[in-house]
Amino acid sequence: MKKEKCVMENKIGFDNELYLKLQSENILKRIKKSNKLYLEFGGKLFDDYHAARVLPGFDPNIKTKLLTKLKDKAEIIFCISANDIEKNRIRADLGLSYDNEVLRLIDLLRGVGLYVSSIVITLFKGQTGAEKFARKLENRGEKVYFHRYTKGYPNDVNTIVSDEGYGANPYIETTRPLVVVTAPGPSSGKLATCLSQMYHDFKRGVKSGYSKFETFPVWDLPLKHPVNIAYEAATADLNDVNQIDPYHFNAYGKLTVNYNRDIEVFPVLNNIIKKITGKEVYKSPTDMGVNMVASAIFDEKVVEEAAKKEIVRRYLIAECDYKKGRVSQQVVDRTKYLMAEIGENPDLLKVTTVAKKTSKESGLPCVALQLPDGQIVTGKSKKIISACGAVLLNGLKVLANIGDDFDILSEEVLLPIMTLRKNYLQENCSVLSADDVLIALAISASTHEKAKKAIDCLPLLKGMEAHSTYILSPSEEAILKKLKINITCQPHYLSKDLFEN
Repeated sequence: MKKEKCVMENKIGFDNELYLKLQSENILKRIKKSNKLYLEFGGKLFDDYHAARVLPGFDPNIKTKLLTKLKDKAEIIFCISANDIEKNRIRADLGLSYDNEVLRLIDLLRGVGLYVSSIVITLFKGQTGAEKFARKLENRGEKVYFHRYTKGYPNDVNTIVSDEGYGANPYIETTRPLVVVTAPGPSSGKLATCLSQMYHDFKRGVKSGYSKFETFPVWDLPLKHPVNIAYEAATADLNDVNQIDPYHFNAYGKLTVNYNRDIEVFPVLNNIIKKITGKEVYKSPTDMGVNMVASAIFDEKVVEEAAKKEIVRRYLIAECDYKKGRVSQQVVDRTKYLMAEIGENPDLLKVTTVAKKTSKESGLPCVALQLPDGQIVTGKSKKIISACGAVLLNGLKVLANIGDDFDILSEEVLLPIMTLRKNYLQENCSVLSADDVLIALAISASTHEKAKKAIDCLPLLKGMEAHSTYILSPSEEAILKKLKINITCQPHYLSKDLFEN
């Protein structure tokens, strides 16, 4: 096991409690301006680890905590596109299809006492997959609505704001003053659902309003701030580009940042809202959002450094995703350009340098893992354990203060697992993976004190950096993500086999 020292990096630069206070106060102000507020929630309701990485100190579940503070006033509507159901669209970070992600999120939200009132299947035109999903939900007692393509959208405002347009959608019954409209991912029809509801409300004499909850880009940080560039890197596959909001500048003489899709759609959106409400509500897309992120940053240097590291990670991830056939060369080029724009390269992540150096010296595949005190340990693929499994064992031994001369897992424990996989499950495996190793360690912990000390240190790996000199198997990548380790890889496969197990 190789160990290297570097500067301790577990610093924070973001005041989570201040952000929660400011964000909730501003949402309450928006609610008071109308009888009912439709709040479009962008990004992730749970597990927003992108935000946690670029804003050290940010709680990845802060949105849910904010809603919990407002739970007596709030209800939640989920939108999912019929096209995404039909195409079995997958959330890359979790490996879940969008329809299953909706089910997971509903369970999680209800588990913390939040009220999810209904599900809207948008862009519906008879897709069989969407109909099956609706039946599945309805059979479990859920309220499901179908919204079709809006007639006249985007240019014919008179048709859009009429009984032929938004009026053709069924009205979603809501009972609370704050209606959060969210989705498992982008392009799910959240905006159209909000506007359709506003149209129906005004016909019924209910003066409702619309606003957005966005974390990125941060409107009052500079256009080229690393936090905003990191957002561009994270959405490179969507072609999102940050821009100065010209409407805000013309209205107020102030430079603010928004992204291209919001800026492009604003004239249409503004005309629709004016047609529904009979007055001009917003002067710019920036006006629509509630975003108090910048006000909660207290250490600019820490946040900038964290955001730069995220940009580098996004480039390394894009290279591997291209190799896997998930993204185009254009996405790789875009993230590489953004990395160059901040003047950095992959060596900014110290684990990349250590992993490559160790692999070159040993001639073996290697994974490097940084520990909370800044120390970097490595694991190489040898004997019967993968490099990923080895680095976890080595890291846990250091954290538990177990000497190098003590093996917390013996071959007597590991060999039966290998026999099971090869002889009984007919799997073609030459080494045991990280999940095999952790299961074996958990079993050993019941009888061996040092193994228990080691496995009890697993939570300390949360937020740590790791780099592999090869593309990890899906199962090992999933294990590291579950441990909340920030994993990157070199874009090389260990073998020429096409099937990944």
